Amino acid sequence: MGYGIQVEAWGDYALFTRPEMKVERVSYDVMTPSAARGMITAIYWKPAIRWVIDSIAVCSEIRFTNIRRNEQGQKIMASAVQTAMNRRQLPEPLYTAEGIQQRASMVLKDVRYIISAHFELTDKAGEEDTPEKHYNIMLRRLRKGQCYHQPCFGCREFPAQFRLWEGDEIPTIAEDRQLGYMLYDMDYSDLRSITPQFFCAELKQGVLSLRDCEVVR
Repeated sequence: MGYGIQVEAWGDYALFTRPEMKVERVSYDVMTPSAARGMITAIYWKPAIRWVIDSIAVCSEIRFTNIRRNEQGQKIMASAVQTAMNRRQLPEPLYTAEGIQQRASMVLKDVRYIISAHFELTDKAGEEDTPEKHYNIMLRRLRKGQCYHQPCFGCREFPAQFRLWEGDEIPTIAEDRQLGYMLYDMDYSDLRSITPQFFCAELKQGVLSLRDCEVVR
């Protein structure tokens, strides 16, 4: 195991969408490992290191609320843009006023998590890429509140505040809950066939442990 850190993250709303819900968005009960990794990499990422999430501690009561938003139901396809570029013409425009759709979402409210993670050096690490170097950079960025882009809770419109957790005992909720199969991460080993990975998630005394969990495709 590499150098470990603990990050406290909180916000007003969160939406970790269940992939089985097709029309209306419904959030998982707890932040997914892939969302936690995305938050960590938004703070500090380098090709020389790979972040691994060890556990997610739930520090506030799990509460849901319903919101309704205007969303755009259309999008410009990349293939259409490529065709327009080849023909040296403008792509067909997208009129947002004509494509507005109102959709409901079941989101989490007033969330607070403490993410425990560590990093490992990758095959892209050079001689100057020591674990101590990247660990100290991450600590400095967390203490100063620096990030490459604003971390979010699943969706860009739900920003996350963060800081380095330097406390001793983590104040988790005293709750056990079976969460069923949850998205673990996406497998990018074959870019022509990116596949999702799932695991059987269980909350024990407010902590979702990811050490030695069985991942299925």
